[in-house]
Amino acid sequence: MTYDLEILFGASLFYLLLLFFVAYVTDSGLVPDQWTDNAPVYVLSLGVYATSWTYYGSVGFAESEGYQFLTIYMGLTIAFILSPVLLQPLLRLTREYQLTSLADLLAFRYRSQLGGVLVTLFMLLGSLPYIALQIRAVTSSIQVLTHDEIPQVLALGFCGMLTLFSILFGARHITPREKHRGLVAAIAFESLVKIVAMLLVGYFAIFGVFSGPDSLNEYLASHPEALKKLYEPVREGPWATLLFLSFCAAFLLPRQFHMTFTENLSMRSLATASWAFPLFLLLLNLSIPPILWAGDYLQLGMDPDYYVLGITLSHGPPWLPIMAFIGGVSAASAMVIVSTLALSSMCLNHLLLPASYPDPRVDLYRWLLWGRRLLIGLIIFAGYIFYEVLEHNQGLVQLGLISFVAVAQFLPGIIGLLYWRRATREGFIAGLLGGITVWIITLLLPLLEKSGFLNTGIDMAAIQETAGMDQWQFSTFWSLACNGLLFAIISLLTRQSPEEEETAFACRSEVAIMAPMSGTLMAGSPTQFAEGLAVMLGREAAEMEVDQALADLQLDRNETRPRELKRLRQRIERNLSGLLGPAMAHMIINQQLKVDADAKTALADSIRHMEERMEQSRSKLKGLTADLDALRRYHRQILLDLPLGVCAVDPDHTVVTWNLALELMSGVRSNEATGRKLSSLPPPWGELLAGFALAQDEHIHHMEVPINNRPHWFNLHKAAILDPDLPRYQTGPRSGLVLLVEDLTDLETLEAELAHSDRLASIGKLAAGVAHEIGNPVSGIASLAQNLLEERDEATTQESIEAILQQTRRISSIVQSLMSYSRSGRVGLNFEQFRLTDIIEEAIQLVGLTRAGKHVSFSNSCPDELTINGDRQRLAQVMVNLLTNACDASKPGDRVEIFAFASQNQIQIEVMDQGEGISDQVRDEIFEPFFTTKEAGKGTGLGLPMVAKIIDEHDGSIEIDSAPGIGTRVIIQLPLHGPETS
Repeated sequence: MTYDLEILFGASLFYLLLLFFVAYVTDSGLVPDQWTDNAPVYVLSLGVYATSWTYYGSVGFAESEGYQFLTIYMGLTIAFILSPVLLQPLLRLTREYQLTSLADLLAFRYRSQLGGVLVTLFMLLGSLPYIALQIRAVTSSIQVLTHDEIPQVLALGFCGMLTLFSILFGARHITPREKHRGLVAAIAFESLVKIVAMLLVGYFAIFGVFSGPDSLNEYLASHPEALKKLYEPVREGPWATLLFLSFCAAFLLPRQFHMTFTENLSMRSLATASWAFPLFLLLLNLSIPPILWAGDYLQLGMDPDYYVLGITLSHGPPWLPIMAFIGGVSAASAMVIVSTLALSSMCLNHLLLPASYPDPRVDLYRWLLWGRRLLIGLIIFAGYIFYEVLEHNQGLVQLGLISFVAVAQFLPGIIGLLYWRRATREGFIAGLLGGITVWIITLLLPLLEKSGFLNTGIDMAAIQETAGMDQWQFSTFWSLACNGLLFAIISLLTRQSPEEEETAFACRSEVAIMAPMSGTLMAGSPTQFAEGLAVMLGREAAEMEVDQALADLQLDRNETRPRELKRLRQRIERNLSGLLGPAMAHMIINQQLKVDADAKTALADSIRHMEERMEQSRSKLKGLTADLDALRRYHRQILLDLPLGVCAVDPDHTVVTWNLALELMSGVRSNEATGRKLSSLPPPWGELLAGFALAQDEHIHHMEVPINNRPHWFNLHKAAILDPDLPRYQTGPRSGLVLLVEDLTDLETLEAELAHSDRLASIGKLAAGVAHEIGNPVSGIASLAQNLLEERDEATTQESIEAILQQTRRISSIVQSLMSYSRSGRVGLNFEQFRLTDIIEEAIQLVGLTRAGKHVSFSNSCPDELTINGDRQRLAQVMVNLLTNACDASKPGDRVEIFAFASQNQIQIEVMDQGEGISDQVRDEIFEPFFTTKEAGKGTGLGLPMVAKIIDEHDGSIEIDSAPGIGTRVIIQLPLHGPETS
């Protein structure tokens, strides 16, 4: 059975169009996201690992190497089993720092543009044989089906189709921050086609060629050499080498790196792939032995690589060879498309951009788009040239293993990236150059020599035979030995740069942490960032990149906080890394967003960085360091949970610590305050704390601050943080301040309410006396008014009117005193200048209305000219409380005397009674709230505590001099000109 070339070409074109349709409807959103953004689709997309080598070459490899063909998939299985310590850390790095290729990853870790160039060139050189393998597989499969000599233009046409579809799949537009969902869906569809085609051919081999499993067993029983051929090479062949090479290829091949990391949508998907992808490969390889035995049984007389097609041509239905051919086209095209996309990204970032960076006036995004498209075409064409110059009888597996040995040279760099923080860029570059040199000598040159392209005169086969190794063992061992030794030795002999140390830590950390920048940013706003970047990126691209970074960090254009600007700088570098590569992005950021290296890094940044590092390293600390870290966390938690507001600042007054209590008190979140200057905090906190930090006073009591048009009261305290390297009691330059903020608002409000309640209680006691005092003049007024109705004498009428007015003035005076005394007023003190004797007289008048006050006499010896500066209402309350207590303690007929005099800028007021006195046992408790010596129901225990509180507010003092049975003297001292304000 044969097929026309036109049918096969049409089938291939239809299949590629179908792939484009899958990619298009996915990218266009015509299918729900949940259909494609899931773990099964991701696992199938990893099936790009199964190229024409797997599809065709595995049968030929099993023919020559037996069950060793499984090592190519067992190594990959080991790599995915080690996903938590190998693949997941790499995925975290690529996602956090937007690294789109292996060259980006290694250039980022070793901070080396040369390293990125070497990785790109070597990856390109190592991948060209593999791309050539795919082209050859397709052309050879067409030749098997047509039995005709295939024109070379067909291979060129196939390359053209792959170029077109590679551009359509992955280079329709530059989207460095987005995943190519359509590409992932198309590659997953291709994997599905491959496995279905392979399983169908395997099914046909068992039931179509052998008539079932029993027939197959009979054949194997009668041909024991068939099984022997599979087992013998395992005992003698280089299975360990093949296992190792496939382990490296599982995540280092360009296509595998691209699908595993760059196009990954979820860490959870990788966890699923760690078991599901090896299962996929197992299913794919179940058909290999039956196809091999079927080909031997039919004695096809063709290259075993193409038994997949051969057995279907001999006995299969007409559609089965076409299905098998489409499976081969699927395997080849998927590899070329994804590898080319990955290689084009590497070449663009590490070869084209450094060599020919576009003018800023050019649309950067358009330039990158067309540059990538051009590179796609050049890479596929280079693969075609390699296909032309190679000898056509080179086995498929031989070409594939050459690429496997090439990518294995990057393993030492990956080990250094993940597990050896001491590794240096010099060691990486030296090791890579050594490994590349051995690979070229032992594999590439013999391949080119065998193809007739050159003649080296080196008998590599004899050298390998002398060493007792085959070519794969020899090349793998010596290339990696040279690579690893140079890498380790040169790294130990050289020192890392500060940038390398930073990225080495970032690669080892579980979470991306910004290292403290050694200096301060010269740009002070996002607008200045855009202006600086416009020099290299162009105005439009610079604005878009700054806006994108601001959106990623949820910041706005008005951001000026130094730490947030540093975060913005880092985020822009990461975004540019996904667009231009890490080396170019790092160079642009360092040139255009410069740092003043002479300026000292803010202590806030350093502490924040150390805290983040400690947080991320806690699971790795052991022994004493773990105990110290636990103690640190305990003390820090005490600070953060302290009910007082705590703000720690560095010498530049930049906020280092802002605890939870201060968050609740101010409404300013910790992440918004940390890293900002005190003066830049929202009002009134910026002015309040910055002013206090600069003030000489270490304490400020009862500071009134208006917040939201309401008064609040605070106690402020501060203490200097000295250099910890100084001896304990030695003074020196301070390294910061700690500010403590105590909110007294609730206490002040409560005390004001208690004071008002106490006044109301006093008014209750006054009520009966007030009624009596007002009742007498009201009765007199009523009598005089009745007399006036009948009085006709003008003189008598005038006298009666004067009497009525006198009585109303008396009522008005009583009411005015009560009104003045009872009103609650504002919570704050209202200082004014007034005569002291006035409030004493008012207090005597009010207390004289009470029952106890009616039976004692009062003597006011306060000079009329003595004035005081204070809160009139509160001091009146003091006098009323003291006189009330004096009356309650006195017997009828006793005398209460009030003295007042000025002495040395102070006023002394004394209230003396002749009452029972106060015993020594209770004298120390009388100023405690709710303590009273009166009977139950006759005292609240708030009078004297409120008196002491008011006197304290006026910066005065109060003391009690009492002798039981003789009397009590209350002595009050107040500043003559009122309390000092600070």
